[in-house]
Amino acid sequence: MSIADRFALFSKLHVAGDPLRLVNVWDAGSARAVAEAGAPALATSSWAVAAAAGYPDGEALPFDALLATASAILRATDLPVSVDFEGGYADAPDEVQGHARTLLGLGLVGCNFEDRKVRGEGLHGVEDQAARLRAIVAAAAGLDRPIFINARTDLFLGTDPATHAGRVDEALVRAEAYAAAGAGSFFVPGLGDPALIARICGASPLPVNVMVLDPTADLAALARLGVARISFGPAPYVAAMQSLAALAGQLLGH
Repeated sequence: MSIADRFALFSKLHVAGDPLRLVNVWDAGSARAVAEAGAPALATSSWAVAAAAGYPDGEALPFDALLATASAILRATDLPVSVDFEGGYADAPDEVQGHARTLLGLGLVGCNFEDRKVRGEGLHGVEDQAARLRAIVAAAAGLDRPIFINARTDLFLGTDPATHAGRVDEALVRAEAYAAAGAGSFFVPGLGDPALIARICGASPLPVNVMVLDPTADLAALARLGVARISFGPAPYVAAMQSLAALAGQLLGH
């Protein structure tokens, strides 16, 4: 498939009520395994990619190492691939654009892009983050190719669930701004309350992505809330490493 064909397929897979399930990968081997299981598309987890290379999450993984991992995954599959770009490895839009140009030049069709200040505290302001999103769109336009940006807000991740209801309005303001800037979907990791998920799904101008870390979670229930994309973050990597450790213990006689 051409990049345009893969982009079109990836976009069409985001359906509210019939969500795309993305079993997150971290290298070429995991990408092949998930593809062979029947996945229609692939997406990386920054946490898993970093952990597999011996780094913590949060752009500690060198950008060149991210590029090498993305290249290996793209060589391993013809499926649409989205890469977790974290915060773009920069704050300023022009620097984000330069990094995006390099990453998108590899042939991926999508990226995750978060509004958390990776090298600071809190979140980027709405307008600042919109400008950073526009920089990625401009990078894609400069390469004459589309890009599906999964615009992530960290309003809910790592925050007290008791405060989440009071954060929904700001989340929807961000969803509107990110949509206007060219994002393709809206990612709300850390949000688990069904009523709040349904509220965001009902009001967001973008298809909504939620993160599930429990493999026994009721995914059909999330679909009924209007979710269009479900990703699993570091959970597949953690499960794979636990399985390997168990096998190693068995083979070593422990």
